[in-house]
Amino acid sequence: MASLFAYDFIVRALVAGSLVSLCAALLGVTLVLKRYSMIGDGLSHVGFGTLAIAMALNLSPLLVSLPVSILAAFFLLRLSSSEKGLKGDSAIALISSSALAIGILVSSAVSGLNTDVTAYLFGSILALGKNDVIISVILSIVVLLLFILCYRNIFMVTFDPNFATSAGIKSANYDRLIALLTALTVVIGMRLMGAMMISSLIIFPALTSMRVCKSFFAVTLLSAALSVICFFAGIAFSFFFSLPAGASIVVVNLVAFLIAALIGKIRG
Repeated sequence: MASLFAYDFIVRALVAGSLVSLCAALLGVTLVLKRYSMIGDGLSHVGFGTLAIAMALNLSPLLVSLPVSILAAFFLLRLSSSEKGLKGDSAIALISSSALAIGILVSSAVSGLNTDVTAYLFGSILALGKNDVIISVILSIVVLLLFILCYRNIFMVTFDPNFATSAGIKSANYDRLIALLTALTVVIGMRLMGAMMISSLIIFPALTSMRVCKSFFAVTLLSAALSVICFFAGIAFSFFFSLPAGASIVVVNLVAFLIAALIGKIRG
């Protein structure tokens, strides 16, 4: 295992990825319970579309993608809770696939699908630089602090928004906060996991923890721990067997889910 830490790019990936995994897991519990998990997948596709267009036009990918993804998060949240027109999940699937396709077409037409673009699509630990790690650390700390400070209200809004509203809590504002934090997490995680797989960091730890835990607090804690452990195991698996990092992390999360599902079934 010592050889794993002998490479700078691995250390950078572990630092940035562990923080992103932790943020994604904490937010994932609320998103899954509120049936907003499709938002993570939608944001990853929208984020990639804007990143690809920004790179094709020689603009800063993060400076363009962050504000657009935040606006998209609010829009997708509204679609998820809307009962008019297209159903929320159908509208999100339509928007996300369209954004992904437009990003690929624009990038292909202007500069071609170069290494930088495909790194955002499928993820690459080799593409992580020092600036990426610094940005990931700063944004992850912001996400973690806001989640911890607003934990009690997020808990109330997640389980009983009507009671939260009667208690003077503006549920819509906390829904927007969750959407904002999810957008930040998705954008900073795409460099490592790729747009195609970043949503797995949001969904898998929460679903796995719900197989064996019953309380919101226990599920949140276990999700956070499992996400970091599975990320580390996925990176190690990828390093020792020369496999793609993003796919390896997803497979490790899948194995953890299947084990937890088996344990939950045995325990009844």
